[in-house]
Amino acid sequence: MAPKELNFITGNKNKLLEVQAILAGVVDLKSQALDLVEIQGTIEEVTLDKCKRAADTVRGPVLVEDTCLAFNAFNGLPGPYIKWFMLNLGVQDLHKLLAGFEDKSAQAICTFAYCEGPGHDPIIFQGRTDGKIVPSRGPTVFGWDSSFEYEGQTYAEMEKSEKNKVSHRGKALEKLQEWLKEQV
Repeated sequence: MAPKELNFITGNKNKLLEVQAILAGVVDLKSQALDLVEIQGTIEEVTLDKCKRAADTVRGPVLVEDTCLAFNAFNGLPGPYIKWFMLNLGVQDLHKLLAGFEDKSAQAICTFAYCEGPGHDPIIFQGRTDGKIVPSRGPTVFGWDSSFEYEGQTYAEMEKSEKNKVSHRGKALEKLQEWLKEQV
């Protein structure tokens, strides 16, 4: 049976608002910020581990998310470590990492994991969007949105509802919604 309410483990208000907008009418989200250890590994390994830790801490159903930015010239890096690149470089200098490369293409990857609670195996829902890394354009209030271009516009330049239809997060949440509807 599908949960009517989920503990979404995030301290990021922008992420919470985006996920609430996409899941409106499907499930009610309660936001809970937890300082969870993140292992090193693939995005799937990082997300699964984080989900299990969150379920154990909350002692109930949780939804966690991990976002990656994979540069094709770097064979997928920075990937799940984009947060650390952003903290040290900032969005204004992110594109400079690819200055010596012709290939500016990248993939935005969002992986959600749902876990029923302690002792249960998490289920993964992943979305990917192809784009390219460009000098920052648009508001710089949400991660690397102003440096990721999809079909001529950066995520930051798009209307929120338009971004939610094409974004990596929107695609992953579409899969989650389908799964939740099947759980009735």
